Amino acid sequence: MKITDIKTCSARFGYVRVYTDEGLYGTGELSHQGAGWRLIVDSMKGLLLGEDPRDVDMCFEKVRRAFIFRGGMSGHTISALSGIEIALWDLAGKAAGVPVYRLLGGKFRDRVRLYVDCARGNYAETTQRVREAGFTAMKFDLDDANRPEKMDRWNWTVHPAELEVIVAEAHEIREAVGPHMDLGIDLHGRYDVVAGQKIAIAVEALDLMWLEEPVPPENIDALAQVKAASGTPICVGENLYLRYGFRELLEKQAADIIMPDISKCGGLSECRKIANMAEIYYVPFAPHNNSGPLSTLADAHTCASVPNFLALEYHRFRDEGMENILMKDEPLIEQGHVVLNQKPGLGAELDEDYVRTMMPAEDDGELWR
Repeated sequence: MKITDIKTCSARFGYVRVYTDEGLYGTGELSHQGAGWRLIVDSMKGLLLGEDPRDVDMCFEKVRRAFIFRGGMSGHTISALSGIEIALWDLAGKAAGVPVYRLLGGKFRDRVRLYVDCARGNYAETTQRVREAGFTAMKFDLDDANRPEKMDRWNWTVHPAELEVIVAEAHEIREAVGPHMDLGIDLHGRYDVVAGQKIAIAVEALDLMWLEEPVPPENIDALAQVKAASGTPICVGENLYLRYGFRELLEKQAADIIMPDISKCGGLSECRKIANMAEIYYVPFAPHNNSGPLSTLADAHTCASVPNFLALEYHRFRDEGMENILMKDEPLIEQGHVVLNQKPGLGAELDEDYVRTMMPAEDDGELWR
């Protein structure tokens, strides 16, 4: 089997499709696609034409090494390559007649637990909807650069009045969520070390699932200081790429939980390796995911294949029409979990008629190009 073509589709989410000389194809989704991502994928295509798509890791590494001077360590390059990698796994599973998780070493679980990213809003009303849908974990945003109490939107220090509001809001959220629902709080890396320490200490009594990204991701030593200051679990990793991006974080034990974005930082195999690295340090694996249904389904295959999985983010709880993107015999999400089936590959196909309705007008109805 040989790769004959690679095409892309931009329809709210970014998709990659790998074609072969045997008529099989695989489809992947990438996250955080920025301007020019389709050109990046197209520039990678020539390196893969004629290769056997079942040699997924080899294909991935061939492209990554070729792009080492063009962003082959992070950013849009790795995000684009992640979309290709996921498409290759879908194709490899179809070729073998087995689900992708079988090719990743098998599964530890049939049901992959999700947590709902609720952003901001009416805490009590949102919690009720999430709980009624069967979810057991959720997350709210607590950072706000435009708070009236913030003295300087460019300075990452938290002042007493702002800290008071943040802590009061955190308590309000926990009261609305109740004591038995896992709760994460996201700070989006918008504070400095002292501010991160103050917030982490102030919310210790809330028994959080985690406090997410209290400081920017560039300085692991700074993050370690925040982690050491309190008993609040610290979760980071959505802005790190490949195994190499997680090495120092894990070696310095600067986080309690890691959250790589699977369809952005390397794909299914790479993130399984990251999870295996984290397991050595007894660190749970809770992937970030603000992408669409295909990415959520693909991520679930990796999450099923590692023992230290905690929860996978689900960012589309409020979005209408998400269930229409995939053609499946059963719902993508049942009682707060992705339930994996026995179908080959990722286990579902895009509903191209529906996806076409989400395309930008300038594509003139041409889905794949």
